[in-house]
Amino acid sequence: MSSIGPKKPRIRLVRDAYEKLHQQVLERDNWRCQNCESMQNLEVHHKRLRSKLGDDSDLNLITLCSTCHRLTHS
Repeated sequence: MSSIGPKKPRIRLVRDAYEKLHQQVLERDNWRCQNCESMQNLEVHHKRLRSKLGDDSDLNLITLCSTCHRLTHS
């Protein structure tokens, strides 16, 4: 008997819904980078990348400035 359950479908939103979620994440994070607290050049980052089966949900998104976002990916 396998202990692996059924595969959970990941959430991938259409463009308009993603843009709305993007704004909600920025507002939730008080328009600040959650790493350095900068308020400039903000981007929304997937904690678990889409390529690693991360989904478009508020629990998987965080606000980062462009510098911290770039460092996260390097």
